[in-house]
Amino acid sequence: MSRRYAPTPMGDCLPAFGRHRGYPPRYGWLRKVYDALLRDPTALRRPDATVLLGVGKSMVPSMAFWSQAFGLATRDGQGLVPTERAHWLLDEEAGADPYLELDATLWLLHWWLVSAEHCHVPTWRYLFGHSPLSRSSRAELQGRLAAAAETAGHKTPAPSVLASDIACLVTMYAPGDHTASNVEDELSNPFRTLHLLDPEPPAGRTADRSHMVALRRAAGRRCPVPVQAYASLDFAARTVGPAAGSISLDRLASDPLGPGRLLLTGSADLRRTLHQVADRSTYLAVVESGDGREALVYSRPPALLANDVLAGAYPALQPAPIRAPAVDGPESTP
Repeated sequence: MSRRYAPTPMGDCLPAFGRHRGYPPRYGWLRKVYDALLRDPTALRRPDATVLLGVGKSMVPSMAFWSQAFGLATRDGQGLVPTERAHWLLDEEAGADPYLELDATLWLLHWWLVSAEHCHVPTWRYLFGHSPLSRSSRAELQGRLAAAAETAGHKTPAPSVLASDIACLVTMYAPGDHTASNVEDELSNPFRTLHLLDPEPPAGRTADRSHMVALRRAAGRRCPVPVQAYASLDFAARTVGPAAGSISLDRLASDPLGPGRLLLTGSADLRRTLHQVADRSTYLAVVESGDGREALVYSRPPALLANDVLAGAYPALQPAPIRAPAVDGPESTP
């Protein structure tokens, strides 16, 4: 049976406003949590958690939050345990990108964060998937978030909580100035390299940089092809159904929770990506209907194809080349 997302913004989100404690995910955090939880599911609740993780006390609950928001950890009694997704990505020996060194991983984590069935970051979900404007003031965005939360049946967050959410989101994605005093801040926030938000203030203006939030609607053209294709098939699996079938390119590009919106990928760019991937796959095709509309057709379960396509972004998952045995020359000795 086809499953559709809730018709209202935040309708399928957890009311998890402000649980990041003001900290966006920093370099090394997800790896540290994964390693700690492998040793002890209650590691983040221990009195010496700050020593184990090498962070301040207020950062520990933030690290726990982000690991769950990205789907890398899940509750198990009083503790947390790594998910299969976490092992796939972070396993020391067999993980796709154990130290999160590839740009593809940041795009993938962003997709996992904002597309999750039970999204932990409703403010993020609203901005990327549902906001009617590419540029708005923080005050305007805060008002729309409060209205969306109320419509979804959540308790309306306090203005200070929504302001903290917006500030955290901007810190996570918007490049700052490149002054010497800001270098450490820049290095601490890996998702800024995706360029999903414009710097504050816009270039050439000297206004208080705390006021505007601006999406870069074409930023997704920099998203690696395998991640765009993975997101498209992942979205199809969760909305159209788990069996072989098809989904229209229009829906992939324009649905509030499709890859076009959440990855900021324009229709033309997404179309080129899917044509490119389909041309190399036995199980994928882009076909045109009688009315001129195109659809992505998949002859195997889309979730399986999504994983196969995604593996193409990770050298660590590629089979090692088979080397021919060395051939001794006529004068070589055993």
